[in-house]
Amino acid sequence: MDSTPSGPALAEPRTVLRHRLATRLWHWLNAALLYVLFTSGLGIFNAHPRLYWGQYGANYDHAWLTLERFGSWITLPAHYDLAMSRHWHLAAAPIFAFALLFYMLWSLLGHLGRDLAFRRGELAPRHIWQDIRDHARLRFPTGEAALRYNVLQKASYIGVIFVALPLVILTGLTMSPGMNAAWPWLVDLFGGRQSARSIHFIAAFSLVAFFLAHIIMVILAGPVNEIRSMITGRYKVPAARA
Repeated sequence: MDSTPSGPALAEPRTVLRHRLATRLWHWLNAALLYVLFTSGLGIFNAHPRLYWGQYGANYDHAWLTLERFGSWITLPAHYDLAMSRHWHLAAAPIFAFALLFYMLWSLLGHLGRDLAFRRGELAPRHIWQDIRDHARLRFPTGEAALRYNVLQKASYIGVIFVALPLVILTGLTMSPGMNAAWPWLVDLFGGRQSARSIHFIAAFSLVAFFLAHIIMVILAGPVNEIRSMITGRYKVPAARA
């Protein structure tokens, strides 16, 4: 007797190319560079763990934020060495800046309009609220919807790529005495070198917060499928809900 179920056969998950090579290369290069920049930046910050607004900042000036030194386990190198931290930071910074410039130009030529541009109705309050509710309930998109960025993802990626990352680079340049001589308008743009240092610190920790939220979402959405898609580009589309 044939024991095969009479119902419809279960379809195999469809595999698609989700991330292009340029996106994957930039993603992993960016992850490595941001790790070097953040940990070496903390090593530099440990030399004077206080933040100010304006042009000047020294021990007797009023600081808007005073912190203890960060532990050596999270700095590069893993001990206090201001010169070495600066070497690491300045070695990674130009690569990071030019990689971001390349990716921004590539995004403007196709990725932005194809994947990140907001579609009609997506910015409606009702639609945004529904996306927030779905995220809060860990209700991730399935089927064809899983291949498109939702409104929260688009806003986050646009904010990171076109606001936070350029802000980190420009404020970093503002803190450089050499750049002050070449581009003095940067100091005026950010209201002084100490203001630039404060904005640099805030933007860097905003990127860390985004990174942590990104990792949590990857784990909850299915780390094997998500990470594989960022390594090989291949993504198994989750079956659509009934």
